[in-house]
Amino acid sequence: MNISIKTDAEIAVMRESGKILNAALQKVAQKALAGVTTEELDRVAKKAIEELGGEPAFLGYKGYPKTLCTSVNNEVVHGIPRPDRVLKEGDIVGLDLGVRLKGLYTDKAVTVGVNGIDFKASTLLAVTENALEKAIEMVRPGAMLHDIARTIQHIIEDHKFSVVRDLVGHGVGRELHEDPQVPNFENPKKFPEVALQKGMVIAIEPMVIAHPTHWKVKFLDDGWTVQSADGSLAAHFEDTIAVTANGYEILTR
Repeated sequence: MNISIKTDAEIAVMRESGKILNAALQKVAQKALAGVTTEELDRVAKKAIEELGGEPAFLGYKGYPKTLCTSVNNEVVHGIPRPDRVLKEGDIVGLDLGVRLKGLYTDKAVTVGVNGIDFKASTLLAVTENALEKAIEMVRPGAMLHDIARTIQHIIEDHKFSVVRDLVGHGVGRELHEDPQVPNFENPKKFPEVALQKGMVIAIEPMVIAHPTHWKVKFLDDGWTVQSADGSLAAHFEDTIAVTANGYEILTR
């Protein structure tokens, strides 16, 4: 495992990048309305990032063709924006976006409701976002990633939802995806114990399926889109967090 420790200067750049990312993602979220295509949301994201002085981090990453990931309803992550994918009232859509600035990366995601959404969907979004908040509050030097993962898992499962096991959060900064892996569930055999230390930057990102036991996913033939295997709704929230001397700083708000 090769965990990179960022300098204060690098974190300052990532803080600037995070502000660009947050502003761009807010613009996209405001446009996620019935009748809008996911392709239109992608254009909003690219324009906003570039106008604010950043570069789209996802565009061309390992061949990804767009700036934004738009994951609708049962899509967990990495949905590709399309001109024929029109949002409808009652949909939920995960919006995942990254920014590169001066060679450094930040990563953030939110899931939003399109116009009015039902109680189950709104509960799913609230619980997933709350799991992210509680996980972030645990970040400090010496905190163990296993404890953060356990906290996320308990919050999700206490509400009779399921944590996706095939996808995890990650370190971020000099690359879009770095060590360590940041799981949302406990599995000491699969994930080595990692203690956080000042200068580490991680992307925490609960990915949750609205079913009490079915956490499995399937990967579509487009090479990117990940769906819940049983067709259940899915939600995804993410922020980029720096470990400070005494706690944490959310760089993407």
